[in-house]
Amino acid sequence: MQYRQLGRTGWDISEIAFGGWQLGGEWGAVDDEASIATLLHAFSRGVNFVDTAEFYGEGHSEEVIGEALRRWDGEKVYVATKVRPVQWPAASEGDPQMRGRYPEWYVRKNVDDSLKRLGVDRIDLFQLHGWFPQGITQLDWLEALLALRQEGKIDRIGVSIRDYRPEDGVDLASCGLVDSLQVVFNMFEQRPRHFLFPAGAQGGSGFIARVPFDSGSLIGHWTAGTYASWPQDSVPAWLFRGDRFRETLGRVEALKDLCAPYYSTLAEAAMRYTLSSPEVSTVIPGMLTAREVDMNVAYSDAEPFPTELLTALEEHGWPRNFYQ
Repeated sequence: MQYRQLGRTGWDISEIAFGGWQLGGEWGAVDDEASIATLLHAFSRGVNFVDTAEFYGEGHSEEVIGEALRRWDGEKVYVATKVRPVQWPAASEGDPQMRGRYPEWYVRKNVDDSLKRLGVDRIDLFQLHGWFPQGITQLDWLEALLALRQEGKIDRIGVSIRDYRPEDGVDLASCGLVDSLQVVFNMFEQRPRHFLFPAGAQGGSGFIARVPFDSGSLIGHWTAGTYASWPQDSVPAWLFRGDRFRETLGRVEALKDLCAPYYSTLAEAAMRYTLSSPEVSTVIPGMLTAREVDMNVAYSDAEPFPTELLTALEEHGWPRNFYQ
């Protein structure tokens, strides 16, 4: 396992980390004991950073991770979680108000609840689960988090940028108000490489890359019949509804052809693409089994990404918001 610094925190975190949304059950049925076993296997393979949120299964993901941490007797595992705003803006709303989205009483309650579910004395990285650019000047959210940091309930502060809106984080990254920014970054959503990551060099914030496999499409195992196999109340069925699945599959097949001379699977190409940006501190794929852990950990070997492939992938950028 290779390790990278998370911005200015001084932490050496595994460049392959553990994304915990699927542990909550929204991506399909889960077995908690199997999830705990997968987490422990990941920790044993050198994964020392896990990302979750109270939103994932209404706290269930945090509870499962908390139990895994209680059973783990190895090296330090850094835990990141998030708090959703009291009201989400519409996905199409470009510049929503930030003030009042994270009132102090609400943030405090969420921190206390997360501490209990995770079974820890302090949350290593506490993130806002939605960042809105007006937060640069409407700073009530920061005052609340700094007070909690002074009290020792949280250590570092981060934000999660809204899906497919990397431009929302540029000013925040430049001024360095937070320790980390989490953003969608993969072979379809390439824009952070061009303008968000360079902004972080000025402010010293670290970057956490999420959705490296585009919610499953870039693993490369889809077929025409895959959509019908998903529970209709699951997240992937909702994301890729209507014509979205068919269009995504067509674009994925084109990527397979492009990457085949370089990598044996599209999943490997996708993960190595995300890791190819040195500004990325860690990538947080969702993993359900020990086999999936081993597959992802194997890509952490410092092998450079082919320059000619990186250039060829530019024309396959496909930013879109399936959350609308």
